[in-house]
Amino acid sequence: MLILSFLFLLLSHNHQSVLSCNHLDHTSLLSFYNHISPTLNYSSTDCCQWEGISCTTHHRRVTHLYLPGRALSGSITPVLGNLSFLTHLNLSNNHLSGPIPPTLFHDLNRLQTLDLSSNHFIGSIDLLFLKNLITFNVSNNIFTGSIPLSICKGYPFLEILDFSMNQFSGQIFHGICECHQLKVFRAGFNALSGWLPQDFHSLTTLKEISLPNNHFSGPINNSIVLLHNLTILELHVNELSGLLPPDIGLLSNLEQLQLHTNTLNGTIPLSLMNCSNLKTLLLRNNFFGGEISTLDFSKLQRLQAIDFGNNSFMGNIPDTLCSCRSLTAVRLAYNKLTGEIPPCMASLTSLAHLSLSNNYLSNVSRALKILKNCHHLAALFLSRCFHDEMMPDGLIEFQNLQILALGGCGLKGEIPNWIAKLRKLKVLNLSYNKISGPIPTWLGDMPSLFSVNLTQNFLSGEIPAQIGGMQGLIGGDNTNTTSSSDLSHLALPFLFDSSQYNRLFNLHRALKLGHNRLSGNIPEEIGRLKLLQMLDLSNNNFNGSIPDKLSNLVNLEKLDMSGNHLSGQIPEVLLGLHFLSNLNVADNDLEGEIPRGGQFDTFPENSFEGNPKLCGELIKRRCSQPQVEMRRRIPAEEEEGDDSWDEYIIPLVMGYFVGLFAVISWFLVL
Repeated sequence: MLILSFLFLLLSHNHQSVLSCNHLDHTSLLSFYNHISPTLNYSSTDCCQWEGISCTTHHRRVTHLYLPGRALSGSITPVLGNLSFLTHLNLSNNHLSGPIPPTLFHDLNRLQTLDLSSNHFIGSIDLLFLKNLITFNVSNNIFTGSIPLSICKGYPFLEILDFSMNQFSGQIFHGICECHQLKVFRAGFNALSGWLPQDFHSLTTLKEISLPNNHFSGPINNSIVLLHNLTILELHVNELSGLLPPDIGLLSNLEQLQLHTNTLNGTIPLSLMNCSNLKTLLLRNNFFGGEISTLDFSKLQRLQAIDFGNNSFMGNIPDTLCSCRSLTAVRLAYNKLTGEIPPCMASLTSLAHLSLSNNYLSNVSRALKILKNCHHLAALFLSRCFHDEMMPDGLIEFQNLQILALGGCGLKGEIPNWIAKLRKLKVLNLSYNKISGPIPTWLGDMPSLFSVNLTQNFLSGEIPAQIGGMQGLIGGDNTNTTSSSDLSHLALPFLFDSSQYNRLFNLHRALKLGHNRLSGNIPEEIGRLKLLQMLDLSNNNFNGSIPDKLSNLVNLEKLDMSGNHLSGQIPEVLLGLHFLSNLNVADNDLEGEIPRGGQFDTFPENSFEGNPKLCGELIKRRCSQPQVEMRRRIPAEEEEGDDSWDEYIIPLVMGYFVGLFAVISWFLVL
């Protein structure tokens, strides 16, 4: 009986040991959990049951600490270093902060995955003891200093290194070739400088090199073509110079090549057209040139996005580009291309984004008839191309078009009615043309339109009151400016009003009608467009007063009504436009005191010049009869008029004569 009791106690003890995690691991995790918030679930006595924890089966040692995206804040305590069996540590996408304890990794020699990305960690990091590390990610933090020199010494298993989006500086360490198994190397969005490492070419296992948005300079060494496994090469937004490697076509597995925004020059090597796996080819903002028609794109059947914009390419748009049937985005803007859009572009049925602005193309009518066959086309930029041609007329269907830019072409004629059929249109730019006639009333019936630029044309007549019906600027349940079908993130960036945009949603809500021949009163219906951020009515022939209803434009940031014939006072209710940072009413016939307070105190004097009847502190012109004096605050009983003096004046006069008569009578008696 005694033996059975002993066996029972022994089995109970062993059973309890199996169900409980290691005491040291328990204590270490408890300390960590107590240093972060919000509170995680650790009510169980077995830490292997805690949230984000996994353990070995037999010894119940903690192997995984996995808590990504839990909105955790706080800091990492050194006691985590006691989890000597830990193989995976993932605390990414939280709000953890502070430095990494210098002793944290001393005993974590089993660690294979370390992911501290997207937090607020600061300082430097020492990985000298992590000999079994495979994945290392500290991206999107605030780490400073140089990238650790020890990172590749004695790390035979390291495959992924990600230092991107921090504040690392200096050159990339020599000896990266010692990471013999390295597949991914990312260090973009830092302040790294110097030439690209010369020993990259020996890392034949590399599949991705991503070093954008740094200060790298010098050429791209031709030895990079030895990386035959490379699929992603991102070196954009640096200071790289020189020619592209002539044998770049040897990178047969390359899928993404992003070299835009550098100072690279010369012609594009013909061998590049042999990279048949390319999906993304971005070379914009460089000094490339030569005849673009010499490039044969017919082998790039998987190409989805190409951007050769802002270079010096010449010649016609090559027909071979039409062979790339997977194309969704094409940008050849800001070059020296000539001729017409090739008819074969009608076959690019997946094309959603096309930008050919700032070239020397011709025949806009034919271009639109070709492109209307691209049924998925959502963004079309053809500004500053077709000089002094007639505005295309007739039915042109673009059922999915959201951006139409035909500005700066000197196009003649009136605003065509076919634009009214573009029911998904959000952005319309017809500025800097020679368009005449009235503003069509159907603009107010466009369900999604929120940015209209008709600046610098010959438009005449009044602004139609119907323009106050633009649902894209009114808001509410019927507004279709933020639906899931939007170009919320464009495949390629675009320039609009000298600014670059990557998201259509970031574009200002604007109504720009300046520099035309418009006349009449400013319709008060514009006050309904409460989402409007920019309103430009400058340099027209508007008369009458500034409508009080403009005070309803609560999101307005810029208001320009200069160069008209507006009269009356500046409405004091405009003081309620708290976001207004730019106001210009110069060169009108306005009068009275300029409102004081709010944003008005920040406007410069030249915002009001050319109005000789205006006065006030802002323009240092004293008002002869300030409104505050004209509206004297006097008691109501003193505002009855002259009649209120009768009760005092009449008795006084009568008393005077009675007294005088009594004195005269007294003298006569004497």
